[in-house]
Amino acid sequence: MILPIVGYGDPVLRKKGEEIAKDMPNLKQIIADMYETMYNAYGVGLAAPQVGLAIRLFIVDTKPFSDDEDLSKEEQEQLAGFKKTFINPVMLKEEGEEWGFNEGCLSIPEVREDVYRHERITIEYYDEDFNKHTDVYDGLIARVIQHEYDHIEGVLFTDKISSLKKRLIQKKLQNIMEGKTRPDYKMKFIAKKGR
Repeated sequence: MILPIVGYGDPVLRKKGEEIAKDMPNLKQIIADMYETMYNAYGVGLAAPQVGLAIRLFIVDTKPFSDDEDLSKEEQEQLAGFKKTFINPVMLKEEGEEWGFNEGCLSIPEVREDVYRHERITIEYYDEDFNKHTDVYDGLIARVIQHEYDHIEGVLFTDKISSLKKRLIQKKLQNIMEGKTRPDYKMKFIAKKGR
């Protein structure tokens, strides 16, 4: 089922996600609905708070980035095959050079800004079958994971840009809160119910 994506300004986007119990009812269905919602909106990642759930869960599928011809063949192949569910993740390390990349967010449509993040991460998490993993990622995969991880910590990419850039996008953010934006996917805004 395609869920509405919560728009900027909704308090759920600022909540730190709660740990998920292994026996959480409907968890597999929530994950399936999140993938369907993400693909419908042409996203590469989606965190539970973006569909109104303040829990520690996000999904990533970097396949859309694999078409970038500026990337090496090896990185294109990695991106094409990277699809994962992260339950109760813990960021163990963020290291390496910080590098900029133009990021967007399904909860903040029509806003894109350069964000600087570390090039390599070490993350511990459970998959959808509650098997525990500790993995190291770098490049675009690490960036997408960091972006989604921020969501379950109540942090948005707009928190990581300069105060000048924040002032420049203030009107766009206000329009999102008021539901005056029309992305081609279902959204829920704080100023109005439905879409």
